[in-house]
Amino acid sequence: MKIAYISTFPPRECGLATFNQNLVNAIGLNKSYDASKSFIVAMNESDDLDEHQYPEEVKFVIRQQNQQDYIAAAEFINNSEVDTCIIQHEFGIYGGTSGVFLLSLINKLTKPFITILHTVLKEPDFMQETILKEIAGKASKVVVMSNKAVLFLKSIYKIPAERIKIIEHGVPDLEPSANNPLLQSPLFKGRKVLFTFGLISKNKGLETVIKALPEIVAKHPDVLYIILGNTHPGVVKQSGEKYRDSLKQLAIDLGVEKNLAFVNNFVSESELYEYLTAADLYITPYLNEAQITSGTLSYAVGAGAAVVSTPYWHAQELLADGRGKLFDFKDYHQLSEIVNGLLAHKEEHKALKDKAYNYGLKLRWPSTGNTFIKVLEEAVALGEINKRETPPIIDVDAMPTLNLSHIELLTDDTGIVQHAKFGIPNWKEGYCIDDNARALIFCIMANNQLKNKTALKLMPRYLSFIEYMQTPDGGFRNFLSYDRKYLDEVGSEDSFGRAIWSLGYLISNGPNNSYKEFGRELFWRSYPQFDKLNHIRGMADTIIGIAYYLKTQSDDELLVPQINRLADTIKNAYRKNSEKDWNWFEDILTYDNAILPLSLLCHYQATGNKESYDIAFESIDFLDSFSFGQGYLSLVGNAGWMKKHGKNPVYDQQAIDTMAMLLMYSKAYEITKKDKYLNYLHTSYQWFLGNNSLHVPLYDRETNGCADGLQTNSLNRNQGAESTLAYFISYMSVLNAAEKEYETLNSPIPVTEKAVRTR
Repeated sequence: MKIAYISTFPPRECGLATFNQNLVNAIGLNKSYDASKSFIVAMNESDDLDEHQYPEEVKFVIRQQNQQDYIAAAEFINNSEVDTCIIQHEFGIYGGTSGVFLLSLINKLTKPFITILHTVLKEPDFMQETILKEIAGKASKVVVMSNKAVLFLKSIYKIPAERIKIIEHGVPDLEPSANNPLLQSPLFKGRKVLFTFGLISKNKGLETVIKALPEIVAKHPDVLYIILGNTHPGVVKQSGEKYRDSLKQLAIDLGVEKNLAFVNNFVSESELYEYLTAADLYITPYLNEAQITSGTLSYAVGAGAAVVSTPYWHAQELLADGRGKLFDFKDYHQLSEIVNGLLAHKEEHKALKDKAYNYGLKLRWPSTGNTFIKVLEEAVALGEINKRETPPIIDVDAMPTLNLSHIELLTDDTGIVQHAKFGIPNWKEGYCIDDNARALIFCIMANNQLKNKTALKLMPRYLSFIEYMQTPDGGFRNFLSYDRKYLDEVGSEDSFGRAIWSLGYLISNGPNNSYKEFGRELFWRSYPQFDKLNHIRGMADTIIGIAYYLKTQSDDELLVPQINRLADTIKNAYRKNSEKDWNWFEDILTYDNAILPLSLLCHYQATGNKESYDIAFESIDFLDSFSFGQGYLSLVGNAGWMKKHGKNPVYDQQAIDTMAMLLMYSKAYEITKKDKYLNYLHTSYQWFLGNNSLHVPLYDRETNGCADGLQTNSLNRNQGAESTLAYFISYMSVLNAAEKEYETLNSPIPVTEKAVRTR
């Protein structure tokens, strides 16, 4: 078997690197393992590829905060001869928010892999839960080291039990030395030694032991508390040695400074074993229960040490059945009693050591390595890569259930509020006509397609808002405060066009004549403003609205010339800016790009204009050429936009741009019936559900809202009206396209009855 290991690796100094090295060595003892074709992908903390002098078996280095390195690493592994991979997971070693960049690797990986979870959080935030679920969903097996971790994975992360495997933390395959040199060293000679090791940080609770020393020293003056290890690098960066110095000062204040010693080294495994076997007691005084795995505790038990610990999760399991002693968090009085009792009663002390040693025998790395080999063989045999499949046709059963609760939450008697903080409405920001126009369009779609009663109930609020924002000359204000005060005299041309789009859609698809007549009145009041439009996106939105109107009256003598004039302006912009390898309407790609070809498709449908058809599909092909290179939709980022013949900045990506792409492909499929547009439509919709450059969903199944954007290393977790409505309009467009697909295939059962569940 040939294996790729993805983790940190020595000489980087961290517990995960040591674990990975031990795992490599342990698996290497198995006869079925091919070390010559196996390799390590090492995680670097900095951008300096020469930060560490790695051994020969490290064949690829990932710079933690460089997302492209993760993609390149996946390609390197895919092109290698390895059969499978082991991915060590700890949130802090991977880049992006909560290590989200790791998803870029696993979503490109074509080899089966198992993952070892070193941290399983009881109360994860949205990103942490999403990332862990995504990793577990792709892994052939999820390995954890405690029963508590299994409980969390099943109950919190909803991971099936059959996908989870417990393999306890491995320990060195060493025996106590008869002549431990430390016992004769100045540090140990003539002393009763209490011992703690590991990277030093505040959450380790070392001050609890120091506070217990006065009561211990009173009965055992020869006690020495040794703390072995460097200060955690992250702590050093943030506050230097402030914590270590505070511990020293605490010992001075308590008069026990001669009973405390720091050994500021990262020692080898054999040296650590000497410390553990020479010490009288090993203490882990962590401050809270949220420690699912402790490598230091496992090492201590494996060495047959007498262990005293606070009752964090791993300690409760590993020290059960008399293998150690527990004291309450921060209770130094209780700790001193336990320590004094064990130092005074040698038989009890020896019983602890013997039980720990005997249990530790089964944790030794050779045995643990064989267990991992069996899990890996199963992964290879099953070939479980567990990628989310993108069906060749739209699979409506795989879509989330339609739930309008977040839209209802954002809506009051005035209309839909613009913004939200996370999933909570931000009333301070007020309302805008853009969002209420989108809300009206969505409600019409949901009512027509699914007969959704909530949508029908909300519809008049958004229509009323549009009427309230219309000016006497037919223009539209855009912004309204929460107390219903106008915040502008004239809105943007974009907001005008979106209002006209919604009114045209209402006139064409409204639920009753009353609504349609009201929409027609507002539409014609705005007609004089059509000639005043100067910007092509406002024109494009207006064309779409006129095209919907013309579905009810195709030969209107005023609107046909008007839609032709607006379309001509957009086509002239295309002729002016289009050239080889740049089939576009401007010399830069900015926001809402797909609206431009969509408007020409609508113009073609309304008038049969062949030039609009040709330019629309030329520009669609241009968008296609750079939008799906990685197998998912990658939008033009708004951090600088995409200049002519330039590079796409990728981030930040906005939901409204995805909606525009999806509507464009929906219209292209409606006109051509070509499957490629249906596939592009489906892939665009999957952007909301996690098939994007970060591989995390923007649609939140808990709140039923949509995140405001995809950022460089995380989501914008706010869930305002624009993004949420962009998701739901896209959702309805997918259902509509699916119904057209069923019609094309002569399905006797309409999609609304066959597969859509609403509430």
